[in-house]
Amino acid sequence: MTSPTELDTGLPLDMIIFGGMGDLAMRKLLPALYMAYLHGNLPASTRILSTGRQAFDRSAYLAHVEEHSRGFIAGANFNEQTWNGFLQLLVYVPLDVQEAADFNALAQASRAGAQRVFYLSTAPALFIAICDKLADAGLVDRNARVVLEKPLGRDLASAVDINEAVGRHFAESQIYRIDHYLGKETVQNLMVLRFGNSILEPLWRAPNISSVQITVAEEVGVGSRAGFYDGTGAMRDMVQNHLLQLLCIVAMEPPTSLTPDAVRDEKLKVLRSLRRFRLADIARDTVRGQYVRGVSGNQEVPGYLEERNVPPGSKTETFVALRAHVDTWRWSKVPFYLRTGKRMARRSSKIVVEFANPPFPLFPETPGGVANRLVIELQPEEAIKLQIMAKQPGTGMQMQQVELNLDLQSAFQQRRAEAYERLLIDVVRGRLTHFMRRDELEAAWEWADPIINGWGTLDEKPHAYAAGSWGPAEAFALLARDGFSWIE
Repeated sequence: MTSPTELDTGLPLDMIIFGGMGDLAMRKLLPALYMAYLHGNLPASTRILSTGRQAFDRSAYLAHVEEHSRGFIAGANFNEQTWNGFLQLLVYVPLDVQEAADFNALAQASRAGAQRVFYLSTAPALFIAICDKLADAGLVDRNARVVLEKPLGRDLASAVDINEAVGRHFAESQIYRIDHYLGKETVQNLMVLRFGNSILEPLWRAPNISSVQITVAEEVGVGSRAGFYDGTGAMRDMVQNHLLQLLCIVAMEPPTSLTPDAVRDEKLKVLRSLRRFRLADIARDTVRGQYVRGVSGNQEVPGYLEERNVPPGSKTETFVALRAHVDTWRWSKVPFYLRTGKRMARRSSKIVVEFANPPFPLFPETPGGVANRLVIELQPEEAIKLQIMAKQPGTGMQMQQVELNLDLQSAFQQRRAEAYERLLIDVVRGRLTHFMRRDELEAAWEWADPIINGWGTLDEKPHAYAAGSWGPAEAFALLARDGFSWIE
């Protein structure tokens, strides 16, 4: 791996955030950049330029940051003197994406000769206009980098259009398509777990593995994002990017090295090996859901159709469960169960690898079930657990499942950076490994589009599930007919 000093360009850094007044910037990006600043991971010459349509002067902007961003920094990490130093890095530039003159003003605010990182925290529909106007204003050079937030397009055609347009001004090596799940410590640890330990690799295949589950459950509803979300849905918002990237890391072959293209080549092979869904497969192996009124966090919450800015009778899914297959020798006949939803019982993201049971039941007193599971928990806590069978104390031979638990917080004394912090540092240092390449993104859309279009053809309402539950009953039946159950 290349060291940070070898990646340092020596140029002053201008981090320019489009949508800098938005929710993502305030909750995630600025706190992540503060943490990077706190721990000395930003060049001393860094400036952070936030753009927005509000006619704020500097004092009004800093007051807005104090009110909307400071609270997302953990108390243990907050230092008043460091925070004041961080605020000195911040610059506000009023900007309307449709106004070329505003981009000329941005060019005046940015330093000549600086390495510019453009973070596009806006709707994907604006990406093309932003990149075109950046180029027209002379802001794009060989040192520039652009970060594109997901979802990148709403289908394959729009993703190709965005990639073509951005690619007119930025080389592929300058484009960082971000998926914050790839910045999570446990996701990156999965690479080490798989390829740094010889004990697991011989077992990491069929028929030793009977199934894989990937769950990304959210306790919150759509909230203020309802207007955006209704035109997107859970498939585009979560499955096509987050869940497929997790599936790739589980299913990929060992790369020849940890260089960006070596890793991404193997992930691309997985995406191209995903079995395509026909209409009959969609009807049988996918479940769409939509939450209705229920109880979450000990209080009654509205259903999706009662949320503000959701049109009456909307058929947008807030939940998806499906059974996928990776058609390779390693994964032949191993089902991959993917599940994501809003307003579920609790916030939980995990990968569960279920190993096949011993071929002969030597201990007949043991009730049925899966003997061995590897559980990789991504949130709210990060941990890796191996579930094995052990004998219960006593004179009999009754077995009980116990856990070998790698608690990352207690195992390592080093601080674990949050996902956005780690990925932003990667952008600054020029590390592309944990970002999607163009062909990866387009391969993911090639798989997802037929499912979305098939739902349109079937024209069925999503199955209702109560807010605060684990989703519709049909999602449990999806696994039950194969002899499995969701691991909560």
